[in-house]
Amino acid sequence: MLTVAALVGVAVLLGVGVFGVIASRMEEASRLVYGCSLVVCLALLAVAAAGLTAGGGTEINLPLGLPLVGAHFRIDPLSAFFLAVVDLGGAAASLYALGYGEHEATPWRVLPFFPAFLAGMNLTVLAADAFSFLLAWEFMSLSSWALVNTRHQDAENTRAGYIYLVMASFGTLSLLLAFGLLAGPTGGYAFQVIREATHPAWMPGLVLVLALVGAGSKAGLVPLHVWLPLAHPAAPSHVSALMSGVMTKVAVYGFIRIVFDLLGPPAWWWSILVLVLAGVTAVMGVLYALMQHDLKRLLAYHTVENIGIIFIGLGLSLAFRAHGMAAAAALALTAGLFHVFNHSLFKSLLFFGAGAVQTATGERDMEHLGGLIHRMPQTAFAFLVGCVAISALPPLNGFVSEWLTFQAILLSPQLPSWVLKFIVPVVGALLALSASLAAACFVKAFGVTFLGRARTPAAERASETDPWSRATMFGFAGLCFLAGILPGFVIDGIGPATQQLVGEPMPVQAGTPWLSIVPVAASRSSYNGLLVFVFIAVSALFAARFIHRFGSHALRRGPPWDCGFPDPSPATQYTASSFAQPIRRVFGPAAFRARERLDMPPPGDMRPARLSIELTDRAWHGIYAPVTHAVETTALKLNRFQFLTIRQYLSVVFVALVGLLVVVAIWQ
Repeated sequence: MLTVAALVGVAVLLGVGVFGVIASRMEEASRLVYGCSLVVCLALLAVAAAGLTAGGGTEINLPLGLPLVGAHFRIDPLSAFFLAVVDLGGAAASLYALGYGEHEATPWRVLPFFPAFLAGMNLTVLAADAFSFLLAWEFMSLSSWALVNTRHQDAENTRAGYIYLVMASFGTLSLLLAFGLLAGPTGGYAFQVIREATHPAWMPGLVLVLALVGAGSKAGLVPLHVWLPLAHPAAPSHVSALMSGVMTKVAVYGFIRIVFDLLGPPAWWWSILVLVLAGVTAVMGVLYALMQHDLKRLLAYHTVENIGIIFIGLGLSLAFRAHGMAAAAALALTAGLFHVFNHSLFKSLLFFGAGAVQTATGERDMEHLGGLIHRMPQTAFAFLVGCVAISALPPLNGFVSEWLTFQAILLSPQLPSWVLKFIVPVVGALLALSASLAAACFVKAFGVTFLGRARTPAAERASETDPWSRATMFGFAGLCFLAGILPGFVIDGIGPATQQLVGEPMPVQAGTPWLSIVPVAASRSSYNGLLVFVFIAVSALFAARFIHRFGSHALRRGPPWDCGFPDPSPATQYTASSFAQPIRRVFGPAAFRARERLDMPPPGDMRPARLSIELTDRAWHGIYAPVTHAVETTALKLNRFQFLTIRQYLSVVFVALVGLLVVVAIWQ
């Protein structure tokens, strides 16, 4: 019944998309499409909650898809959890778009594809056979590509859409090969058949690599991340929130489904590959983000960092599971899934805030903003909550999932593998480094955008955004707060999915005294978000009361310290580039081949001095640019085959036929 209800919801979303095609130029089309999407996502969210509570639903086989196979769909605890993530984010994006959509210049390019994008993500999570999964995966990719190309007149957006489409096709090809290997020569594409099949010893490792490439390219693992910082900023802000906060989690779901569910018991070395990629992704993502001054691109790069954190939890869980440490595997997997949920909350919130800033000012460049806390105080507060959450500071939710990940890392000395005993602490150090750099990055993002003086007339004229957008931001800010101070309820909600994958959930947390969470044992470690919040609130109130009671009542006014510059011009303020300069000089040469060029005019020359900074994406220039050049060169050389005579074409066919016969003869 639950699976049927979910499929009906997907069908309604597709119908709303068709309505968006027909009525996209109607005056009320925007509110109707987004309002219907909101209602359907809330209904699907209720189905997901029921699926987690009931342990899933029955499998449905529709007479569609491959002959003699059909299309299989099912809600189990894992899909129910990700269905909740998808539809919570979809409901928030729909609510936000009720106000934000009024400012969209070309709504007819957005309205048909927005509900289709939601339907594709839901259908991917519900699929229970390889064909349905890949079909829904491609539908999700194509509908999101159409949304990225909304402003196709902009050459940069067109390039972002092209790179996204190429990377999406490459990822789908990898997943197609992975499922082909899993199905084997019998073509058993249903997930239940794949689980029961036996495979050669060499095959699971190859499937793991293909799953990492296929799902990692959609999620944003380094070095497969190159499309992400281009596509996410190009899309409308409510779509950016969905792509960053939700679609990347569908990619994580694809990896978990294949590696944890369909492949069977893992080998110990699988975790090494996952952990190394995850640690590099976490650090490189935050370093890339620190170098940005485009607010949406900064947030996009931070998605790369958080995907790295999620995969650290998944890699640890593989390591513990391979060595029969079920409780530790449950802890690490819970940490990864908790961060999936947390990232969907605070990253969506931050993209909503960036969209509000862009709507109010027309700017994404932080160098053109500043002082917005005085003109958009409610947006500034909600954005600040998101910054604190993503920086993993207590008592908000980002801290809890990263703290759980560190608790899993502290169990690594119990692993019998000496390679893992060495690698896991190194990955833990990378995680700690990325957490500290993330805090610095969001001090920069919030400070340069909202504090100080306005740098441009557009920032001076800014005003608060619409009520729908503010309600969405405050709703997600409240969820970040609740998940941080009451994390035990979220952990218990994740429990059925953890038990399905590793055979054991974390201990039940809801009954722990004082609503603490105890991941391993009370004597080892525990955390109480509620008490931390009460302590922070009481300390702040006491400090404020003490200062007002015993401080001087005399009022003194004076100029603030301005680093020796008496000029009140905004040009004397810190900029995004100057804030990141110390970190850029430490990590830039190794990570980005960073170069600073100073043009200092000689005495008597009235030209202003100019500092230019050149950063190189090593992944792009080291991997993708050479491949692109090779493909273009090969295509130009092969272009001659389009202008052959009939005799030449027949000769080419004859040579190819002889060559194939020789290959067959040698093979036999």
